[in-house]
Amino acid sequence: MSRAEFVILGPGALGSILAAHLARAGHSVIVLARGERARRIEREGLRIKGLTEISTPVTVLTDPARLEAADCLIVATKTPGTEAALERLRHVAVGVAFSVQNGLMKNELLSAVFGAERTLGALANTSGELLASGEVLFTRNVNLLLGELDGSESGRVRALAAAIDAAGVRASAVPGILSWEWSKFVAWLPLMSLAVTTRTATWRYLSDPGSALVLVRIAREAALLARALGVQLTNEGAILPLAAILSGSQAQAVESVRKAGAQFAASAPGHRMSALQDLEAGRALEVEETFGYAVRKAREKQLAVPLLEAFYHLVAAIDRTRRAAP
Repeated sequence: MSRAEFVILGPGALGSILAAHLARAGHSVIVLARGERARRIEREGLRIKGLTEISTPVTVLTDPARLEAADCLIVATKTPGTEAALERLRHVAVGVAFSVQNGLMKNELLSAVFGAERTLGALANTSGELLASGEVLFTRNVNLLLGELDGSESGRVRALAAAIDAAGVRASAVPGILSWEWSKFVAWLPLMSLAVTTRTATWRYLSDPGSALVLVRIAREAALLARALGVQLTNEGAILPLAAILSGSQAQAVESVRKAGAQFAASAPGHRMSALQDLEAGRALEVEETFGYAVRKAREKQLAVPLLEAFYHLVAAIDRTRRAAP
């Protein structure tokens, strides 16, 4: 049986970035992996390049039944299959758990297994790309925000954020984490939509007037849903200038998106949404736990979100037809 300070479920891009930095900083780290990714990490360790250069060995577990305890469980898998993956960890003594996955369904799934009192909210404005070589290209290190689901501040969250930040992945403890998470989700939905349909670097579709207009309209529908659920959105820490996108005229909102595109072109020209990386690698897209979650919540509230629903069906169709056998 095994135990560690940090257990990372899913050493893809972000999971590997977190695991490598924490291991380099001297923390005990276990990654839960399978298949070729597990074998490669066992042979070569975790290798990060880009914003930082790290090559470090780390303990790999392929059998979740062997894990006994984790001070902190970090879920960094793609959303498909999360419920089943967490069910296999129900026996683990977990201090706290959080997920850096996209969407809001992640908090509900973690709470169902480990209890809401052990579940933290989180959102990552941190990016990387898992390369064919097994290395991870670290492209964006803005902030990993952590907070209590009830909106309060706590010493455990401050200590956890401080440990991750000291390891080299920027992190902060914030109150009102659900507001932050929903604000990211409102921006992520149109970003993911355009990444999958345009299949180009982030700055390119942000800079184009037509795709910027579509982004604004999807974001405004998603914001209606958040407000219907009683969530107050925030512009702080958002990937996009959310306040400008959601207020003022449509033309002003489009111009704010295009300015964000220029900023991405200057500071992160190689940035591509993880959904585009998944699409090109032949991996399943994150659809039901993100788009599907939003559309189901809108239906519960009897809220019309036609563009969001259209892209939900379109992205799901792209995923199905791309992976279907001929």
